Amino acid sequence: MTDQTAPPGGGDQPQTPPTRRSLRRAATPPVTSITTRPPRRPPAETSARGRVIALRPVRSLAVLTVVTGLIATFALPAYAAWQPADLEIPTLQQVASEDAQSLIVASDATGTQLTRESYSATTQAEIDQKKAAEAAAERARASAQVASVPFDYSIVPQGSGAVRWPVGGPFTVTDRFGARGGAHMGTDMVAAGGTPVYASVDGVVRISQDSYGGYGVTVVVESVLNGQQVSTVYPHMQTGSRQVAAGQTVTAGQLVGLVGSTGRSTANHLHFEVYLDGTAVDSLAWLEANAG
Repeated sequence: MTDQTAPPGGGDQPQTPPTRRSLRRAATPPVTSITTRPPRRPPAETSARGRVIALRPVRSLAVLTVVTGLIATFALPAYAAWQPADLEIPTLQQVASEDAQSLIVASDATGTQLTRESYSATTQAEIDQKKAAEAAAERARASAQVASVPFDYSIVPQGSGAVRWPVGGPFTVTDRFGARGGAHMGTDMVAAGGTPVYASVDGVVRISQDSYGGYGVTVVVESVLNGQQVSTVYPHMQTGSRQVAAGQTVTAGQLVGLVGSTGRSTANHLHFEVYLDGTAVDSLAWLEANAG
């Protein structure tokens, strides 16, 4: 007995042989439609990127501000220092016109000649007296430049003994000790310019100057007489007439200079002063009491 197997699909239908197309279709799997989407970024990464994008305009604005500031820093001072060549300097009148305050300029001021008569506190008599005094002072200065009377310096001065008269020729006493309200500390012996001036007592020259303040050419001699310290002063002598120097020892009757009108003086004279133990005394009375 033969074992026979029935073909699939029944035995009553004939079988068609497979073709190449059918075989390819049977070998290719069916295509399923799939939609592909990009992977989603984590929320944190997306937020950081958003902040970076948002900060970009702010950063650009800050850089622009810095650059603008640098340009202003260097450009504005240079511009301010530059001035056009034809810029006019405003005058005083132009400056004043911008302000309502009152202003007097030099061109508006009128010149006024001031005279001595314009001083209401000075009388004409005082003015004339002052002019006369100035004229006399000028004449005295002129006469003091040259000795008006020649002298033989070898002559013996007036008087003898320990105290001598300081002027070696005729003289006239004008202002005495205590005159001018008590401010006059000596005796004015008016004599011709160039009259010899002698040391009154032995001593040592303490001062010998051509400009001793208001005294002008002056010599001061320090002495000791009868136990007292005596200082004798010889001012207003002629310039260049001093015959002694500071520290030099002199004797009574020795030539020390010539009568003149230097310093605060208005005429040729010797303003003779005497101090006993540092106190000023009447020099004329002292001479009359002690000179031989």
